[in-house]
Amino acid sequence: MSLPKTTREYRLPNPEGFHNLILQEAPIPTLKSTEVLVKIHAVSLQNRDLVVANGQYPVGQKDNLVPASDMAGEIVAVGADVKGWKLGERVSANFALDHVHGVVTAEIRATALGGPVDGVLTEYKAFPAHALVRIPEHLSYEEASTLPCTALTAYNALLGGNPALKGGHTVLVQGTGGVSISGLQLAVASGATVIVTSSSDEKLEIAKKLGATHLINYKRTPDWELEVLRVTNGRGVDHVVEVGGPGTLTRSAKALAFGGNMAVIGIMAGLAGDVSGLPLIVLGKAATMRGIQVGSRTQFEDMNRLIEAVKLKPVVDKVFDFEHAVEAYEYQEKQQHVGKVVVRVAKN
Repeated sequence: MSLPKTTREYRLPNPEGFHNLILQEAPIPTLKSTEVLVKIHAVSLQNRDLVVANGQYPVGQKDNLVPASDMAGEIVAVGADVKGWKLGERVSANFALDHVHGVVTAEIRATALGGPVDGVLTEYKAFPAHALVRIPEHLSYEEASTLPCTALTAYNALLGGNPALKGGHTVLVQGTGGVSISGLQLAVASGATVIVTSSSDEKLEIAKKLGATHLINYKRTPDWELEVLRVTNGRGVDHVVEVGGPGTLTRSAKALAFGGNMAVIGIMAGLAGDVSGLPLIVLGKAATMRGIQVGSRTQFEDMNRLIEAVKLKPVVDKVFDFEHAVEAYEYQEKQQHVGKVVVRVAKN
């Protein structure tokens, strides 16, 4: 097939809201010898994309950015020095292009798609070959596009620490957003008992269908950490997928078992909250708190093997066409979805 010379891409010339996104045509740069050109089929959104659109990404973002970080597509060209990749393979790119293995560094963080470097809300994009992973065969492009940040963050939170999640452990998941739903699914697939909190009984019922054992509506049960202790017979949970931030950190720590692990991921409950007692709770429970910044390409490959083994299917709430990406952002902002919001880029 003849390769295209141009791509349609979204740019954010004015980072004061996603309504400033502009769809434009741009030339595809000459492929470097170590790069792979990918036709992007689907892109999934996350709350980070809303923060970036408002120019508030805490580690900085480039000017006139191509937004978004999570994609799935097919290889349409391979650089002369690239080994191990061939035309037609279905791939995703890691969130931080240079995070191949090990812990994140400042240099690695500076290669995060859709922030410090241009992202993936485009029809074609060149990636360094070392940043790519093969996507599970049983997943559609839309489903696979949810893996690079959301699923990998949850995987790192639960299985990337020490001690890692094991069958028989108990996991507390906050809400039904992308990371939380992925955490629920990965925990169930690993043989864990999962407790889910939400303000919506309807969303809790979806969580139950995905394998959650205990459901807590935190509007009716504001002291939900006490309910967690009750349903675990006073023991607490082995892992917390903590996406709330200061507004929920102290309650999450109280819900931990002795020696438990809390993966700190987001600030969905806002920055307000009294955390003055947190150090003593963590100390008293000999607990571990670990900040999660997505994960490495090696972890991505490990996660995909688990996903393939159990035939896990990510939860996609709604799919928007490429031309309606701004509407997808609007839907993401409303926070009424369960799982992921996806933009279908390619029509074939």
